[in-house]
Amino acid sequence: METNNNKQHKKKKWFAPLIFSLLLTTFLILLSIFISSDSSSLLYLSRSTTTKNSPHFVESKLRISSTSPINSVPRIAYLISGSVGDGESLKRTLKALYHPRNQYAVHLDLEASPQERLDLANFVRNEPLFAELGNVRMIVKANLVTYRGPTMVTNTLHAAALLFKQAGNWDWFINLSASDYPLLTQDGLCHVPSFL
Repeated sequence: METNNNKQHKKKKWFAPLIFSLLLTTFLILLSIFISSDSSSLLYLSRSTTTKNSPHFVESKLRISSTSPINSVPRIAYLISGSVGDGESLKRTLKALYHPRNQYAVHLDLEASPQERLDLANFVRNEPLFAELGNVRMIVKANLVTYRGPTMVTNTLHAAALLFKQAGNWDWFINLSASDYPLLTQDGLCHVPSFL
């Protein structure tokens, strides 16, 4: 009989904390719904009045760059990145993608040898069309990139920031690797984003 009584006591022992945690969770969920909704709760009103007086958004501090008029052909910014042994294929991809209207950033990561990065820098510097228009930039501070990892995102954001700072006149950003090759001409590709 005591074993049966013991089992019932153990069942009752976990029942009270379960009910308490369910009630607490329900209360917290309802509280978060009411606070985050557009209802006229005091907490919401006090938060909204303080944010109107002092904006803390980065967008208000950015300079507005000129964008293409709606009917014109969009300008594209490219990041073409590679690793060890990708120097020649990166040059090939850059030549195939090149259009005087677009902006380009090229990057060889830290696994590439210094000689390979130097060859790419000389190619960018000594190519007459690139030098004349100044729309091809090499990221000279090579990053260690783990592909499909967070450093890939960091490298992409670094290149986008560089292109925003030095050549902010573009509408679309495309991230490519040295092994990519275009299936469309640049004139054909420039018309695709205008339909989006």
